Parts: sequence; C-alpha cells; structure tokens
Amino acid sequence: MSFAGITDRKNLALAGLCAAGCIVLVAALLLDQLVIAAGAKLVASSAFVLLANGAGAVASRYGALILAGLVFSWFGDAFLIGTSQHWFQLGLASFLFAHVAYVTAFVSAGTERRWALAAAVPVTLIAAGVLVWLQPQLPPALVWPVRLYTAVISLMVVAAFGTRGAGATPLIVVGACLFYLSDLSVASLRFADPPFPTYVLGLPLYYTAQVCLAFSVAANSNRDPSTAPRRSTPPGSR
Repeated sequence: MSFAGITDRKNLALAGLCAAGCIVLVAALLLDQLVIAAGAKLVASSAFVLLANGAGAVASRYGALILAGLVFSWFGDAFLIGTSQHWFQLGLASFLFAHVAYVTAFVSAGTERRWALAAAVPVTLIAAGVLVWLQPQLPPALVWPVRLYTAVISLMVVAAFGTRGAGATPLIVVGACLFYLSDLSVASLRFADPPFPTYVLGLPLYYTAQVCLAFSVAANSNRDPSTAPRRSTPPGSR
C-alpha cells in the first residue's frame, strides 16, 4: 500500500475540509438553516471530488472510475438539496450511476470470487430485510427505483469485498460498507419518520465513506488497477 498520496498535505487538507463541511451541514440542519446547509453540503462534496483528483485518480482506470462515482455523487448531493419527489428521483438516479461506477472500478482492480460469494449471503439478507421494511412506506412511483437502487448498492458492497480478497486496500470495503449504512439513514429519514434526525449519523458516515474511496486511489497506487489480474484457484478447489 502506498501512503504518499494519503499523507500529502493538500489531500489531508481536503479531507479536513470535507469533515468541516459535514459538521457545518449537520449543525445547520439541526438549526433549520437550509441555505447554510446547502452551501456546506456542496463544499464537503466538492472536497471529496478534489481529493480523489489530488490522489491521482486520472492516472489509472480504477482511479478514473472512482472519480466518476464521486462526481455522480456530487450531483446526487446537489439534487437532494431539493425536497420534492422529482429532486429525490434525480438524486437517486445520480447515486445509482455512482454505484455502477464504483462496482466497475472494484471489478477492474481484480476480484476474488470466494470473498465476493461469502459477502453476498449476508448482504442479500440485509437488502431483503431493508426492502421488506420499506415496502409499506414507499410511494408507488418509487417502489421499483428503490428496489433497483438497493440491488446496485448491495452489489457494490459485494464487489468491494471481492476486490479486498484480491489484495486491494481495506479502504474500499470500509467506504462501501459506510456508504451502505448511510443510505439506510437516508431511507429511514425519507420514508420511516424516525424519532430522531438520522442524518446526525448518516451524513458523517456518508462523507467518511466518500473520503475512504477517494483515498483508495492513492492507497492502490503501488498496484496497477487497470491491469490487475484476477486471482484464480486450482481446478476442483472450490
């Protein structure tokens, strides 16, 4: 694992800016200061995009795909500043494309099938439980979009574990899992009327996830993600 891109002062400053933006965002939402919240959100999201670029994203296919996912996430964050179902659907679509980019990035970095299959069982069970929980509370127009989104983000987590099994940085798994958890908080806040504002936990999880994925570009710089071979096992060993 390479730490040069992670410990670079500019990259650390961008990570700190992302964290500061997240803190201001949560505080502004708690105080119902929506204009400040919108500005803080865009600052925090811009920081993780710039962080990936500073970590060398354009130098490899893996990095370029992660950068694409972060840019789609930036648009998703911007769309979700709106409160109508129309803006929510646009945000959902943007994050769907982000997860497709992440899945493609993880697969391009190499996959260990046994790790992916081992992760698929619990992730599938969790996804099924989430859909059963959400089903009665979803507007009819969002039933299939939410199902598709849940399937894709679950695939993203599975792919992250598969990539970790092929020798990639643990930051990929951490980022994918935290993203998954943050989306549960979004779903709870949007559809389930929770007794407390779940974004207090969900937003820090989300921004930590994106920073981890941005830093994974630098952490994988000692591998060639664009040509990393998939590990194989001898015939008959599965």
